[in-house]
Amino acid sequence: MAEIKDPENTILMELKDGTVTIQLMPDVAPKHCQRMKELARAGAYDNVAFHRVIDGFMAQTGDVQHANMEKDYNPGRAGTGGSDLPDLPAEFSRIPHARGSLGAARSQNPNSANSQFFISFKDNDFLNGQYTVYGQVIEGMEHVDAITRGEPPANPDRMISVKVAADVA
Repeated sequence: MAEIKDPENTILMELKDGTVTIQLMPDVAPKHCQRMKELARAGAYDNVAFHRVIDGFMAQTGDVQHANMEKDYNPGRAGTGGSDLPDLPAEFSRIPHARGSLGAARSQNPNSANSQFFISFKDNDFLNGQYTVYGQVIEGMEHVDAITRGEPPANPDRMISVKVAADVA
């Protein structure tokens, strides 16, 4: 198991094949990290589908409004919603969109990130400086690699649960 140095800023995402451990970067993108922890603690990410998964690029999820597969799941609208919380300002940095990085999904407006995020399957340097990076997978990337592909996938995978490591006994 990965060594968790900062449980308050570590996310444990349970997928069908196992746990993905994500180290958040509150020093780089404090508002995005706070939002992820707030939604995780509220259970908002539990059962949310990976609605856009592009081979060789990334897996996108986090639409808590339209993509909860246990509550009002709408595959036609998955990816168009966020949370009830206000959008976040961009927190761009020099951190690259490397394999396993956690990036904030948004519309054309740089200040429109809300609850959606993506995990890069490979280094996606063309995204650098255009999307907020606020975490890095430190263990379990093989489980991310196994997520069903599609836009949207016919039978999407989901985040079974998302928790802050500090809250797990």
